Amino acid sequence: MYPKLMKPFFLVVSIGVSSLMALSCSVAASEAEIEKAALAEAQKKVASQPVAMSPRGATIEILPNSPADTVRVFYAKLREKRIREAIHLTNLKPAIEGLTDEELKEFAVDFEAIAKLIPAEIEINGEIVSGDNATVTAKLPSADDEKLELQQLELKRSGDHWIILSVDAETEKKIKREGKNYFYALKIDTHQEEARKMLERIAKAQMAHSLQNHGRYGDIKTLIGVGFLPADIETSESTGYVYAVELGNEGRTYQATATPAVYGKTGRISYLLKLSDGTPRVTSADKKGQPLK
Repeated sequence: MYPKLMKPFFLVVSIGVSSLMALSCSVAASEAEIEKAALAEAQKKVASQPVAMSPRGATIEILPNSPADTVRVFYAKLREKRIREAIHLTNLKPAIEGLTDEELKEFAVDFEAIAKLIPAEIEINGEIVSGDNATVTAKLPSADDEKLELQQLELKRSGDHWIILSVDAETEKKIKREGKNYFYALKIDTHQEEARKMLERIAKAQMAHSLQNHGRYGDIKTLIGVGFLPADIETSESTGYVYAVELGNEGRTYQATATPAVYGKTGRISYLLKLSDGTPRVTSADKKGQPLK
């Protein structure tokens, strides 16, 4: 499972600002939708690795301290895991200024996952400057499949240098208000969103397993073993959540839970996936770090 902690930060690597999930939800997927998705999971088994691509480097002249140069330097620092220096080149700067080096280490897993996607050279092939605003086009990793694709980055002038606009104006105001607390809140919101999605994925995996095993469901290790679930579901290091699958009636029923690994730090909402009249439903509630039952 690809870690997505820094979604707004990852905007400069992908596109769009992620919307935050509601803290309480009830999700139901139709049997037809689940079966279709599950069969697709069964066919591909293990997700294929992204195709390696060889970037050509810059295809335009890059002047020192120009918008294109700012983009080039940003990705170089990001790839070298010089995270603080990289973020200082974006409008996320207020969110990291108050973080100590020890606090920044709490986000190391997520930032390092992003850094691994950055090629040695970024192909920058366009730069348009209009007053204090600029647009740079470059081939960057996609957030969906991690392959390189042509993307646009917006920048604005700040004094004698340029800043990459990794979040929109409203989010920028929010970051200035919240400071370093922004990243902590973002981490929780993202982990919660991913937890809900993972339970929905478990539902699809169980459907695929039952179709292939005479109506019987599987535990987490079994579902990982056949390629229906990612291996990192067994650890909370990147997910921030503890997942559990409980089988009943000799494997003919099941329920799954997602519980924050550290309440208030990696998540607040507990989730429960349960069959209701044969249809899997995800419900959620703040249980102060306890599993939802």
